[in-house]
Amino acid sequence: MAGGFRRGKRTPKLEARGELQAVKREGPFQEWLGMPDLYRYALTVDGEEYSYQTEDAELPVAIGDRVVFRYKETKAGNWVDRNSLGKAIDPSEYQ
Repeated sequence: MAGGFRRGKRTPKLEARGELQAVKREGPFQEWLGMPDLYRYALTVDGEEYSYQTEDAELPVAIGDRVVFRYKETKAGNWVDRNSLGKAIDPSEYQ
């Protein structure tokens, strides 16, 4: 068996949950010919700054919503995983 492979030791993705306080949009940007336009968002959730990049011109959440998402910590900041941003559902609100 080849050495250097670690089984079952993958670090879990980080998850954040909180109130969306501010959104700033940049773009559209076109990385290369034939690629759809990309928009970059700066999201502020509970005082923390996160970056999110998507093809959608509008986000599925609005300021004041409780949101949940997965993210990665990098040298450039916290980057939200693509297609992981959504509204957090509180089970106590549903009857």
